Amino acid sequence: MNDTHRPTTAAAAAAEAAERLIAEYRALPPGSDRKREIITELDANAQALPFLVSVVADAEEYGLARVESATVLRVWPPDDPDLRRRAGRALLTALREPEEDLVRQYAAMSLAPYTSDPLVAMALDSTARADQDPLVRDSARFSIKEAHRLQETGAGSP
Repeated sequence: MNDTHRPTTAAAAAAEAAERLIAEYRALPPGSDRKREIITELDANAQALPFLVSVVADAEEYGLARVESATVLRVWPPDDPDLRRRAGRALLTALREPEEDLVRQYAAMSLAPYTSDPLVAMALDSTARADQDPLVRDSARFSIKEAHRLQETGAGSP
């Protein structure tokens, strides 16, 4: 039997899944909770990381999707140095949004893997000391402790 279809590699399958879910996400109405579910489904899919960075950075996106994206970026920081820097900066953008308390909390909590960027480290320190929202301050303190732990174990390096 002559099979004209090549076997799909894991990376190709991940890319295909990411493309399908991202297309579904973009077709949904702004406040759809399915958006949050899609972000959860993209968890650990390295092909989706640039998309998740864009979701976190976009103040017009659904808040719970941004929270989920921040969480994924905390657990699965990009290996690529440029994308890692962009992810950290996207989380900083979310941290600076005064009307998005929950998004700000999760952004602060998710910054630990990105503290090799001096701008992230300074903003996290400032937030931990002086943010008006005590939950954001606590999240920043958590992130600082986590960053130290990651540095000690060598797990925080790109």
